[in-house]
Amino acid sequence: MTTDHSFSRRGFLGVLAAGTLAGCTTTMPGGGAAPTPGRLSRPIGPPSDAELQVMYGPVEDGGYLIPAIPYQQIDPQFYRQRVVDRTGEAPDTVVVDTPSRLLYVVEPGGTAMRYGVGIGRDGFAWQGDGVIHWRQAWPRWKPPNEMVARTPSLAKYSIANGGMEPGLKNPLGARALYIFQNGEDTLYRLHGNPEWKSIGKAVSSGCVRLINQDVIDLYKRVPAKAKIVVLQ
Repeated sequence: MTTDHSFSRRGFLGVLAAGTLAGCTTTMPGGGAAPTPGRLSRPIGPPSDAELQVMYGPVEDGGYLIPAIPYQQIDPQFYRQRVVDRTGEAPDTVVVDTPSRLLYVVEPGGTAMRYGVGIGRDGFAWQGDGVIHWRQAWPRWKPPNEMVARTPSLAKYSIANGGMEPGLKNPLGARALYIFQNGEDTLYRLHGNPEWKSIGKAVSSGCVRLINQDVIDLYKRVPAKAKIVVLQ
């Protein structure tokens, strides 16, 4: 296991102004505020093989059967696990450590739940503090018009055509968390994805992607309007 990384926020709180995001972008869905979740817990430290079989086994959710993940083929540092909190942030804050490909949800009492993530090119396009303004289970994906213009084959999923139906092939996966700053949509997303091989890597598209089993767990832990800090 690799050791947990120390954090320094100095120099990481600027916002990059150039460029709109692409692969993870979608219009924000309507609806009411997300509920505040209950607490889930497990001991500090890496999960056992028995726990991993449950954590990354098949899941039926929202009418979809998410297949099991061959977790043995993933670097163990990217398994979901509770760690000592080194972020210095308040409980319920989400911290994305982009260079380390790790995401933390800070908990009371000096711990954090940690997840491995894959970072798409759009995941390097925003940094700073924001708010998880909206969360959506099994979201529709609506690529922006600029992306459709670059890739005409996506026209059937355009905003005008209503986007891609939710499902296992949808790029946003089982859950999406939409990040705002100063009341404006950053177009930055945390989202699920079936491509487990991308965890821990820089991938071709999207923002910050998690294994579907992990993003479902994350969704349960992050309350509405939670603070998020993204470090580049």
